[in-house]
Amino acid sequence: MSDAHTESKLYVSIDDLAQLIREFGLGEVVARQHLADGLMNVNWRLDTPTGPFVLKRAMDVPLDRLRRNLAVLPALAKFGVPVVAPLEATSGDVVVEVGGSGYCVFPWASGSHVRGVNLPRAQVGRLGAELAKLHVALQRAVGSGALPALPDTVPADVTTPERAEQKADRLASAARTHGVDDSFDTIALDALSRRRTLLARYAPLRPEGNVPAGPHGWTHGDFQFRNLLWDGGELSAVLDWDRLGVRPYSEEVVRTAQVQFGVEGVFDLERVSVFVAGYRSVVPLGPSELLDAARRLWWKRMTDFWQLEFHYDRHDHSCDELFIADEALLHWWTERLDDVERAFTGVS
Repeated sequence: MSDAHTESKLYVSIDDLAQLIREFGLGEVVARQHLADGLMNVNWRLDTPTGPFVLKRAMDVPLDRLRRNLAVLPALAKFGVPVVAPLEATSGDVVVEVGGSGYCVFPWASGSHVRGVNLPRAQVGRLGAELAKLHVALQRAVGSGALPALPDTVPADVTTPERAEQKADRLASAARTHGVDDSFDTIALDALSRRRTLLARYAPLRPEGNVPAGPHGWTHGDFQFRNLLWDGGELSAVLDWDRLGVRPYSEEVVRTAQVQFGVEGVFDLERVSVFVAGYRSVVPLGPSELLDAARRLWWKRMTDFWQLEFHYDRHDHSCDELFIADEALLHWWTERLDDVERAFTGVS
């Protein structure tokens, strides 16, 4: 994190911390350490005589939604999902607002974050099955009243090439007028120029219709290695429920595979296939549903510039490296679109 804005995210005042310690009944905190794995929120490990805890500052989710999402975790635990339930404050709330921010505290969960490409094949298949079991558990949570009933449909916006080009033009203007000799500006301008070329060439492959194929339901929303812990070859915890929401199941399957197995500008297509097969061993998504989801995600990546919006609109540089990696993957994916889609669908 290179500028004052992003560095300030890592700070919590002594007075605010003392209030949080009292509110959550943590007693004496003997050590505090910032945890660098998160991108959107900020987390610290707090060591106390009774054990370690994680203090989380919610930065990217409305606090009422965070409270709703955290309230689901006890039900999911009963259904066999490895979750870590938050502590209740003295008020009975799981979110405490201090200094204009919302905080929650969790017991420390053991295990390691493992990138998808570093998982053995057996664990890759198991990961797919675990995601399917999570979707089934969330269905049961609806039935038990822990989550609201589902809407009949889940519309999905399909960005037009024209709208994407307008975004690209605005961001290119921001990069050109940044006013400093910044190597990232050069990278962004080159990427935006290449993206316009892709948009012009591949516009005919834009997905049709705003209703994705296949069943939908409650989904985690960010089921990826930064939010998963492994211990002894087993998935030991699913973390960070900020993005819990209703989506097509195939959308979460495809997005998870992209984040887990699209690394350093290439897809590990073998692991993609194993992961999807693991999911389908529990929940039988069809090839046409997975193809629709894969094409929609590819087009979303083609027309989305959220990391650049963070950089130029929010002055938040924490996702700059992610933009560079995702841009490389987009070009690799586009050049091998048929191969990638076959890996997702299992159809030769």
